Formats: sequence, C-alpha cells, structure tokens
Amino acid sequence: MEDTVGQRLKQREFDLASVAELSSATSASPGIARFSCDGPLPQLQIQQESRQIALNVDLLAAQLFKLGPVQWVCMVDGSDNGKETRYSRGLAIQFRNEEESGAFHCVFQQWKEEVNIQGGNLPNGTILNSKSKFDEKIESSSAKMYFHYYGQLLHQQNMLQDYVRTGTYYAAVIENRADFMGRVVVDVGAGSGILSLFAAQAGAKHVYAVEASEMAEYARKLIAGNPTLGQRITVIKGKVEDVVLPEKADILISEPMGTLLVNERMLESYVIARDRFLVPNGKMFPGVGRIHMAPFCDEYLFVEIANKALFWQQQSYYGVDLTPLYGSAFQGYFSQPVVDAFDPRLLVAPPMFHVIDFTKVKEEDLYEIDIPLRFVASVGARVHGLACWFDVLFNGSTVQRWLTTAPGAPTTHWYQLRCVLSQPIYVMAGQEITGRLHMIAHNAQSYTINLTLSAKMWGPGAEQGGILQTSSCKLDLKEPYYRMSQPQAYSITQDQQSQPLLNTQDINIQSQDLDDPELMQQPSPNSCAQIDSLMQNI
Repeated sequence: MEDTVGQRLKQREFDLASVAELSSATSASPGIARFSCDGPLPQLQIQQESRQIALNVDLLAAQLFKLGPVQWVCMVDGSDNGKETRYSRGLAIQFRNEEESGAFHCVFQQWKEEVNIQGGNLPNGTILNSKSKFDEKIESSSAKMYFHYYGQLLHQQNMLQDYVRTGTYYAAVIENRADFMGRVVVDVGAGSGILSLFAAQAGAKHVYAVEASEMAEYARKLIAGNPTLGQRITVIKGKVEDVVLPEKADILISEPMGTLLVNERMLESYVIARDRFLVPNGKMFPGVGRIHMAPFCDEYLFVEIANKALFWQQQSYYGVDLTPLYGSAFQGYFSQPVVDAFDPRLLVAPPMFHVIDFTKVKEEDLYEIDIPLRFVASVGARVHGLACWFDVLFNGSTVQRWLTTAPGAPTTHWYQLRCVLSQPIYVMAGQEITGRLHMIAHNAQSYTINLTLSAKMWGPGAEQGGILQTSSCKLDLKEPYYRMSQPQAYSITQDQQSQPLLNTQDINIQSQDLDDPELMQQPSPNSCAQIDSLMQNI
C-alpha cells in the first residue's frame, strides 16, 4: 500500500491561501485549484472563494513558474512566434505551506506528463506529442519493443532466477543496512520491484520505484502483497527522464547493466536519475562499472561462424547461383558479437579494463566510448578477436561487494561477449598486441562497435616499432549471436591439470581510470592463481 506521499500524487484539489489576477487590481483572496477530466483533455481550474476570478484551461496551455517556496504564477494561453513566448493571462497563487506547494507542483507535472505521453485532440484536429529527452534520442520502435519485453513476467523471472545477480544485490543491500536505514531511495527501472523490496527490508524510510513498462502494474501487485514492506514503497509508472518526485533521494539503486555493460543504454537513464533525484554526495548502488577485455584464441568458434556462410557458396540452388552474396554473408556473420560462456584458458594475454564511474560520468560521455588496447601475449597463438565481460561495484559503507560476469566465475544471464575477427592475427609469446575498441551509441538503444587489433614487431629490432599485422571488424551490439553454451571441454595438458579456472576477482591490474585505488580492492577471500601465471603454463 502507498503512504500519504503516494496519495498526494493522486490528489485532485488543493486549497489556496490566496489567488490574484496579475493584470488587474483585483485583491487577493483564498481559493481552490482543481484538476479534472471533464473535457477531452485534463483541465486545471483555479478560482477564488468569492468566484471573482475563475480560470478553466487545458493543461497543455498552462505553465507554472515558481516565485518562492509557496508562491507560483500560472500562465495560460501561450503563443510562440519563434523568438518569444507570450501569455494572455496569469494568476498568482499562494499555498499555506511548502508541503502543499510541492504536492501541487508534483500533481501538475504528473497530469501534464500523461497528456504529453498520450497526446491530445486539439481544436484543429491535430495531435500534439511532447517528446522527452529519452524519446528524442531513442527510436520509437526500439523503445516500444524494449518496454514490451521488460513488461513480461517471464523475462523478469529469467533475471530473478539469475541467483548470482539477485543474490549479490540482496547481499550488497542487506550487508549495508547503515546506508539504507531511514533513507529515501529511488529504484531506477524497478521492474518487478524486487530491489525496492530489498531496500525496504534494509530499513529505507521510503522507496520510489520508477518503472516505465507495464511491469509497473505487476510491481504494485507484488508490493501490495508484502504490506509490511509495501507501505514504504510508492510505484511510479513513467520514465526517469520525465517523472517528478516529491523529494530528493539519499540513494539510487538500479540494475542498468546490459551486455558488455552498456547495451540497452540504460546507464544513461541511471546517470540522468542521479542528476535529477540524488542529493549531493548521495550513494549509488552500483557506483562503478568496469569493462574487461582480453584477446582470445578459439578455432572452434571461428570455424563455426565461417561455416555459416557456406550456404551462399552453392552455385546451383534450385538453379540459382548464390555465390555473389557469399562475401556479404561472410562479413555479416562476423558482424555479430558472440554471447556465450567460454573457458578462460582461451585468453592469450592478461586482461585490461576500462572504468566507468557512475557517480561522476556525464550522460554525453556514454554516447561514444573509446578504449585504447594494449596487451602482451602470454602464449603463441592465432588471435581470433577480443573477449569482453564486466563487473560492477557496490561501494557500501560497511561492505564493498562486486558482481562479476567473468569467465570462470559462476555464469550469469549476461554471459560474456566476444568480438570475432574475420581475419585472425598471429602472435608469439611476449609479443605486444595493440588496438582500439570504439563504441558509438545509436538510436536503437545499443552501440556500433569498431574493433582493431594489431600485432607489433617482435624480436630483434622490435625497439624500432612497426606493425606486422592488423585486423578490424565492425559489429552491431544490438544484433548478437546468442550462442550461450557452457564453457567447452578443451583438452588439458598434464601441466595444466593442477591449475584452477580464472577468477577475475583475483586479477590485480593497475588502472589510471579511478582516482581511489581502494575501489579496486575486491573482497575475495579464496584467491586463485593470477591469469599471467596461468597463461605461462599453457
């Protein structure tokens, strides 16, 4: 059930301490502001108790301007000539206290948002739709499919049954009760509301669960079925870019990670929520994300992808020569990132990582991500591409906890991702591999990936530099090949049998991306062998 804050969001009538016309000498007197749905569009009605002043206007034509904590000006019937906006009438309204003033503003914005989202039939028969920041950068068809997907319980169940994901979130919240106790929390993209319920279990004063898909209705039902916790949770249906909350948050909690951390572009919404709702120095769960990368060798995968295009080498398919399309088909298959779980022994060099600090990054910084690559091969092998995974940090006051999707760690529903080169490169042990991972966001809620890997000169004369081989590929993160197999059983030599699988929580890699080196200290009591020593024994 919702508390009084949630009830105020549904309030339709507000008492006014005073109402006065701006353009006349009419004296101010108490009045009433009322929202109604009597006409084709929602209406705002403002009138004095004496009924000397009466205003009845469509919300599309009304604008609010704040003069003080309890004072507002309502302007109506605006016209725009391209250089300035003109209003034909204005009322000065004053509330009895700041709480009522803030509640009125929230309700005004919520009602107006509904009009903008649904559109309204204007007198001339045209349709007006006000686009939010989300709508301006995301293609409508992509957004529709996205919200439809996450509005279904079966997909929520898939995420809830990822026990690494759900269990880590639960532990991170409950182990850091001190951060949640008595605090206001905003759950960004709440989905089923599970994280909101976790925050309430940890003692949150109030949780605002913001969810744009139809899952918001299921979240309300789930939360209502847990009344002891639900009385401190308000579900708000809408995008974080658009909704208005009655108070600031002490903590943001969210699960904004997609494949390769950034797919679906929800990190941008998480950052927008930070800028809109979070108090200065407030906490974010999670607060840091890292994209890990390493070159890999996998002949099985390379042959599997290459063989898919063999269909197009038929010279007489029902009398039709398909070979003119073979080259395009071949490149097309290699433009798909591969999502699966792989054996970490396929890595041919120790990984590096790129850090994204959610507490500091700007939304615009996520539009284009450019990562210089540099590795030193641990073994001689054919490099078939770049393997990637991510982890995120819950930097609690009591416990720091990491959620990892690394190869060799328990598999999550994110698996890992590999960018496969159509032209592998050859390296020797000790040879330097350089390159670039360049990701550009597009309006289908994903990224175009441009990968280049080069093998630098090795051996005598290497100090003079030079590139021996270079291979590049362009991939669409929106259209991956969901292979999603468990790690294949590769043959193990005798000297490898005593080696444990890679645990990335034990990889000690220095980075200049974080100002605080303590953030890189991961809570892993059971240390495994370092990847470089593992590679040396392959």
